[in-house]
Amino acid sequence: MSLKNKLNLKKYIPLFMAILLFAAFSCGKEVDDTAADDEQENIVLDYTVHPMTEKVKWLTNDREPVIASPEAKKGGTFNAYMLTFPLTFRTVGPDSNNYTRSYFLDNQLALLSYHPNTEKILPELATHWAYSRDGRTMYFKLNPDARWSDGTPVTPDDYIYTLEFMRSKYIQAPWYNDYYTKEIEKVTKHGDHIVSVTATKKIPDLWLTVSLSPTPKHFYGKLNKKYITEYNWKIEPNTGPYILKDFSKGKYLLFERKKDWWAKDLRYFKNRFNADYIRIDVIRDPNVAFEHFRKGLIDSFGATRPEIWYEKGEGEIFDKGYVNKLWYYNRARRPTSGLYLNFDKEIFKDHRLRYALAHAINFNKLNSQILRNEAVRLNTFYEGYGKYTNKKIRARAFSIPKVEAYMKGAGWKRGSDGIWEKGGKRFSATITYGQEQLTPRVVVLQEEAKKAGIELNLELLDASTSYKKVMEKKHDIAYMAWSTSFRPSPWQSFHSDNAHKSQTNNINNMDDPAMDRLIDRYRNSTSEKERVSLAHKIQQKIYDSGAWVPLNTLPFFREFHWRWLKFPDVPGHRESGSVFDDPASAGYFWIDEDMKRETKEAVKSGKTFKPVTRIIGKYK
Repeated sequence: MSLKNKLNLKKYIPLFMAILLFAAFSCGKEVDDTAADDEQENIVLDYTVHPMTEKVKWLTNDREPVIASPEAKKGGTFNAYMLTFPLTFRTVGPDSNNYTRSYFLDNQLALLSYHPNTEKILPELATHWAYSRDGRTMYFKLNPDARWSDGTPVTPDDYIYTLEFMRSKYIQAPWYNDYYTKEIEKVTKHGDHIVSVTATKKIPDLWLTVSLSPTPKHFYGKLNKKYITEYNWKIEPNTGPYILKDFSKGKYLLFERKKDWWAKDLRYFKNRFNADYIRIDVIRDPNVAFEHFRKGLIDSFGATRPEIWYEKGEGEIFDKGYVNKLWYYNRARRPTSGLYLNFDKEIFKDHRLRYALAHAINFNKLNSQILRNEAVRLNTFYEGYGKYTNKKIRARAFSIPKVEAYMKGAGWKRGSDGIWEKGGKRFSATITYGQEQLTPRVVVLQEEAKKAGIELNLELLDASTSYKKVMEKKHDIAYMAWSTSFRPSPWQSFHSDNAHKSQTNNINNMDDPAMDRLIDRYRNSTSEKERVSLAHKIQQKIYDSGAWVPLNTLPFFREFHWRWLKFPDVPGHRESGSVFDDPASAGYFWIDEDMKRETKEAVKSGKTFKPVTRIIGKYK
């Protein structure tokens, strides 16, 4: 999943990476809407106009470099694939944390965004912004041209409604309920095009907290307990370049570019989002998907994994120059690929056993045998976050003597088959994962752990079943990754508020008062220096807990693409995780229809072109 160059608070819950992908379609149970009055929510928000009484300095930014190319052409259909159909089109509530979620979220703009290279604030739905003297409030001038996809103007009421929506118990989203109550105090309307957002406290990077996305009040209205099912498959109006035009459950999604999009000529959007349509077909087997790609039915194919780049990147389509190769180095915040231990399982209640497991994971063998020594190992949970990263932490190395020391210290002995035993129980746990391509990796981990006396059973499930099992906290060990946020966001992953309950991101079920105190202080701190220090302590606490065994990351990504996909000389930014994945997020590429016709004819006639492999090292 690509890292985003737009800020949107709805994205602060990280998504499952492609290791788990996303869950398949299921229908919700119908809910009776005849609720008694005392069951209704009593959320009262102020929609009245309040004159601005404070004199402020309005700011904007039209000076940052643009990445998009003026040579870009509009038109064509970008063809992609997904392994399973999403459980819902909702981006909030149960089962919404799925792979295609970004296609919807990236089409819901925020008040502000940031430049992915300079990290300077950029205008998005707001044209100007200003800071209040109280240090907790920002004012925003809304772009008067901003429109929802149904033509309705975006108004301050849509931002006030965001609070009502996100605080509602009916959305069944504890993270949003908590965030929009504890972090956002109020939203105030100052006329038709000025809105202010007030945080509950002074905080560094105030704009990160108060740059809200609007929620279409005219679409949702007053929520009730039927929200989950009533809006499961409804298409929410949005403010971005694409809207879901058509779909067939279990088969495909079709997004259409808005030809009259209100923001198409703005500086930071111009020459982007060029494909007329984005079609995502369900192909449940990646090998079958690659055959579709070979036939030109899919336009690009992720090739970061060495088994794809080196083994599938050969043959006629490459030799004859029909398909190009791209290798792109980046400097991004790193997704948290690793093994997540479930503390609610008896085997992991003793920290010594958790440490023993960590020392039984032979990353170097995995890297040399499967990953061609291209990977580097993650060390801490927040890698690549600049000064927020605790660079003193180093991952526990494979060491059978250390495994033995921890196990003997916990009173365990090797059994007749070499597996540790105690009181009739074996040190045996199951790794749950959701992609067949990961099997060679977990087999290596399994074989090496056995040498250290730990039995790791392998449970390959389809993507949807794996997703549900982990989110319901029924796993022993989950092999997965979370994507990243702009700053470390530990509350959702490690606070006890989210332990021992399903559909939260604390899949370790960590329930540690000392960790809670650190996280609470981090959330409430108004000093960047203190927040950095607390972020380091939180990472140390994660390490000390043994909750997560870090695995591999790569300082690059790789892709195959048919030659008709064109892009700027540098097709992305320093945080880019893909050139072609989710065009609604970056969308710098375009489709050359003349070259597509030429290539299709060449495939039939046997005409060849010079093979192309591009290595982009600007951000190496």
